[in-house]
Amino acid sequence: MKKKIPVPSLLVLTIIVILCFACELIMTKDPLYMDLSHCSEAPGKEFLFGTDTMGRDIFSMIWYGGRISLIIGFLATLLSTVLAVVIGSVSGCASAPVDGILMRMTELILSVPGLLLTVFLQAVFGRANVYSLSVVLGLTGWMSMAKVVRTEVLQLRNTDYVLAARCLGGGFFHVLRYHLAPNFFPSVLFMAVMNVRNAIVAESTLSFMGLGLPVEEVSWGSMLSLSENALLSRSWWVILIPGIFLAGTLLSLTNLGNYMRRSTNKRHSNLGCEEKDKKIRNKI
Repeated sequence: MKKKIPVPSLLVLTIIVILCFACELIMTKDPLYMDLSHCSEAPGKEFLFGTDTMGRDIFSMIWYGGRISLIIGFLATLLSTVLAVVIGSVSGCASAPVDGILMRMTELILSVPGLLLTVFLQAVFGRANVYSLSVVLGLTGWMSMAKVVRTEVLQLRNTDYVLAARCLGGGFFHVLRYHLAPNFFPSVLFMAVMNVRNAIVAESTLSFMGLGLPVEEVSWGSMLSLSENALLSRSWWVILIPGIFLAGTLLSLTNLGNYMRRSTNKRHSNLGCEEKDKKIRNKI
């Protein structure tokens, strides 16, 4: 049965990303301006999504803060993907002792609870900002992908085209760029998409705990960190509206990642069937 592309999720994600990165065109007010005369005001004509406990316009904060959350997710994923590809490829191509050391190191880091490791690294970096938080999340999100890359490289390193490239003098990064990465990239693409989701969740969790971005630096996570004050003042819109946008983005990323995973599994299954058919034909 052919797997259909999750069009609704792709459409929702595309709209959210475009509007977040073009937020200056649709923001009705300055998202950082604290209008103390309109604190905790319900949604209405002037403030479409209402205001938070500090009088900031939630409609403008949603798009501006969404851009910050997406930037953190993309930057963290970029760093974690680069680390995973390099470490996994080196481990897959190296000798058994080096491979063992790299994999034991990876498993050791993987055994530490992710939230604990993130909090520790953020404490080392000091006060959180967009870039330090992206680096921290990137440094704690590469291990699982590196193991997948290593497995793929182990299957590819003895193929004819890789051996030919090495015999012709191709270095490690040349072989990785032109012969290894194009073959294992589809297998790790869905993991990269899920890493974007995980980074956004981690940023929201840290901000909710008071360990992420400061309240004055708007993101979906820092907006949700005001939930306690919002509940005390019965300002349901302060929690509900950012939560809907965050949940919609995460759900769309999850559906897109699952579709990529199923497509990759189907491709590998088809390749396996083709190899079996070749073996049967050779025997005949």
